Amino acid sequence: MFEDIRIVIEIASAIISFILVWFMAKPYNMTREGRYLGLPLGFSFLGIGSVISAIATAIPGYFQSQLAWLQLLPRTFAFLFLAITYYFSKKPSRKSRFIWDSAISLLLLSLLSLVLLLVINPQFATMDSYFNFAFYFRAFNLICLFYISIHTLYNHTKTLETSTIVIPFGFILMGISQYSIMIFSIDRSLFAFWGTIVLRFASFAAFLYVSCKAFHCINKQVVSDEKETSQR
Repeated sequence: MFEDIRIVIEIASAIISFILVWFMAKPYNMTREGRYLGLPLGFSFLGIGSVISAIATAIPGYFQSQLAWLQLLPRTFAFLFLAITYYFSKKPSRKSRFIWDSAISLLLLSLLSLVLLLVINPQFATMDSYFNFAFYFRAFNLICLFYISIHTLYNHTKTLETSTIVIPFGFILMGISQYSIMIFSIDRSLFAFWGTIVLRFASFAAFLYVSCKAFHCINKQVVSDEKETSQR
């Protein structure tokens, strides 16, 4: 029963992630600027992590170590993509664009290399190595989320718009989720385990709310502009 609930939550999280990717890809589709790729890439990897988590839960015992690593790596790279995106978000100079493009290429190449290593050399992806390194990966994730939360909260204080507070709130929830899974890795608390899953889903729901609201406002503004133009 609990496995079924987890599968449903993970699939729902993946669906929301890919919907968010659709929203977040719009700025890149309009401008073709590489600095807008970070958010859709980050949430794509989060969605992939949720899909793999659902698969691992549905077929326990099959490729367990590989699936464990394939959940961990995309999420870590996702948070790194998001952190780098927010870091460069206010630095649109030519130099920063070059650094950003280089960083994105390097990260994608690194992730692809690690995934290929897991597939080609399964001995590398043992459960022992996973348990040895997972805590440090998640600690790194927590650092990235802490930076993102501070950055988005600072941006909110400059605009003081009601809807923008949901963004740092979503990342804070995701950070607590990462902290919960770290607690689970230490004491195997079921409360911490389910807290991880539920809080991650809640953070996705918060981001979806912001994206839908922003998309609705943009459409409303476009319609208003079209009406004004037609009346002239």
